[in-house]
Formats: sequence, C-alpha cells, structure tokens
Amino acid sequence: MAPLDTQTLLQPKPQTFLSHYGETLLRIAVPVAVVAVLILFWHIGVLVSGVPQYILPGPVAVAGALIKDWGTLAPALWVTTKITLASLALALIGGGGIAICLVQSKWIETAFYPITVILQVTPIVAIAPLILIYAPSTQVALLICAFLVAFFPILSNMVQGLKSVDHNLLNLFDLYGANRWQTLLYLKLPSALPYFMTGLKIGGGLALIAAVVAEFAAGSAGAGSGLAFRLLEAQYRLNIPRLFAALFLLSALGVTIFAITSTIAWASLHRWHESSLKREN
Repeated sequence: MAPLDTQTLLQPKPQTFLSHYGETLLRIAVPVAVVAVLILFWHIGVLVSGVPQYILPGPVAVAGALIKDWGTLAPALWVTTKITLASLALALIGGGGIAICLVQSKWIETAFYPITVILQVTPIVAIAPLILIYAPSTQVALLICAFLVAFFPILSNMVQGLKSVDHNLLNLFDLYGANRWQTLLYLKLPSALPYFMTGLKIGGGLALIAAVVAEFAAGSAGAGSGLAFRLLEAQYRLNIPRLFAALFLLSALGVTIFAITSTIAWASLHRWHESSLKREN
C-alpha cells in the first residue's frame, strides 16, 4: 500500500469557474426568491381579503405610486442619501481619530470616554430640538444628529480593536525598538481593522435611521426635504401607496448601504482575517 502524501491532502481543493459563480448566484437568488414569495403572499392576501388601499395597498399599487410619484420621491431620496453618507464619513473620521487618541493614554480614555457614552445613551429625539435651535440650518442639524448616532459604534469598536492587540506581538515590537507611532501604524491599526469594519457596517445603518428620525423631529418641508417628510406628508394625506413607496425606497437605501459596507469589509479582510476567509468543505 502506497504511503499517503500529506502535502497533497493539505492542498485546498481546486474550485472551478462554474462552481464559484454558481455559489455566488445561489446566494443572491435565494434571498431574492424569498422576497418574491413574500410579495406574492402579500398580493394574494390583499386580493382575497379585499382590504381597501387606504388601509393596506397591494404591491401593484405601491409600484404604481413609486412610478407615478418618482419625480417627488427621487429628490427626497437623494437628500436623505447625502445626509446619511456625509454623517457616516464624518463618523468614520471622528470615531477613528478619537479612538486613536483615547488609547494613547489610560488617563485620556478615563477622562473623555464617559462623555462619548453620555452622547450615545441620550436619545437623539430628546436632543434633536436643541440641535435644531443652535445649528445654523436644518440640514446641518440633521447632519449632526445622524453623526452623533453613527459615531459611537465606530469609536467603541475601534477602541476595542486597538486594545485587543496580541501582547506577544507588542513585546516583539518593543524588542526590535519600534517607537509608539511605528507600533500604532504597523501593528495596532492593522489588528483593529476587523473591529473598524464592524463599526462601519453598524454605523451605516444607524446613520440612515438617525437621519430619518432627525427629520421627523425637525419637520422640515419644501424642496430640500428628505424621505421622512414625504412619509409624513403621505400619512397626512392618507396617500398610503405613496407612504409604502417611500418606505420601500428607505429600505432599499439601507440594504444598499449595508451591501456597500459589507463589500468594503470583505475586500479589506478576505485575504487574511478569519471572519472573511472562505472555508472549503
């Protein structure tokens, strides 16, 4: 009996072009099929029960409202998108930068970290009226509200990542005479990247939620209003199909932001981190 070749056994199984893209298409097709089935049940339920459209419109009525009112909903969608992305970008810069400053000294973290916790646990609905009073414009107030909500998850994850570096590696850097900034740049920041990406995915969704809640509190109207005002407007006018259409756009925006942030995280981590490495059966 021939001896087993351990090197051959340890080599990963080759993945063909068709199997790779077949698995990718399957991962996309399954959720789409589930959503399609749910929409079908929704449509059948509305038809069978005979519920009026002003109580529960069917998917056909919602699609019709989306097409009919696109000229009104599209600018509002763009306003909400700009506020969400701008607040997320500021939260990434601010959260990451402050986290780096906090971990440089135990006393700095002890002094300033509780302030960030206070900002996080204070309901944004409670402080939104104050922000609206002191902010120079409504758009700036909405941006600040969304920033405050998205800021803490990024800060918290980044601090945890910077403090979770392997002590053996820290000792190795000390042994080779690396200074504080070299250790931060070449060890702590790469080690904290998975935590930062987790904060990015969480912060993206929270920034959208905060932008909508802040606009509810502001009650802003006019050409520069976002989807939150269009929701309230449709509710006041009992235009429920348009309300559902606005909800659909908000959901689609949230899914798009999550998909983009997840793709960024995968692109940053899939070559080396355990959370994104593909495991073969």
